[in-house]
Amino acid sequence: MKTISLTIDGREVIAREDDILLWVALTNGFYIPHLCALKERAHPFAGCRFCFVEIEGYSEPVTACTETVRAGMVVSTKTETIRQLQRTAFELILSAHHIDCVHCGKNKICELQKIAKHLTIKLSPNKLPTIPRNFPCDDSHPLFIYDPDKCVLCGKCVWVCGEHHKTGVFNFAHRGFNMIVTTFGSSLLGGDECDQCRKCVEVCPVGALLLKK
Repeated sequence: MKTISLTIDGREVIAREDDILLWVALTNGFYIPHLCALKERAHPFAGCRFCFVEIEGYSEPVTACTETVRAGMVVSTKTETIRQLQRTAFELILSAHHIDCVHCGKNKICELQKIAKHLTIKLSPNKLPTIPRNFPCDDSHPLFIYDPDKCVLCGKCVWVCGEHHKTGVFNFAHRGFNMIVTTFGSSLLGGDECDQCRKCVEVCPVGALLLKK
């Protein structure tokens, strides 16, 4: 594939033409906040709305996970407009997120903590009221626990379980604020459908899915 040159935050970068901008940026040391992106996924989910960038010649910001690179592209990842979009997305997630970092198994390796540090904001909602959802925690599986109150609806577990491993234990249910990742018929995870591959736990960016040991 043809190699091209583009500019990210004032620095020249070499990449393969038509590579996804998000992965090009991350590979070259430019951190762009993201929760739902997976390299293996052919069609980006683009649901978290974190990976916005500004591209010279574009009338408005675009998501880096859906944009392919081209020769001469000039990209900015940290303008004030981008920061405001990312902070708003962060506030929306935190308004319904059960924050319990001290007791969470993902403490210090959680993607939300990484994003908060990058945006230099506290890991707590400031502008929006907190709306607890109080979903029950499912610990029926022999290997892992699922806490939907910590789920950020990134869809990674849904994809890796349904599209990649063809098991399809997880899926989205309901719409809007009531949307949740759950099992068919809201059955417990300890059923026979799960093949215990643990890939859902591996891709979860937060503490929603955690190994028991």
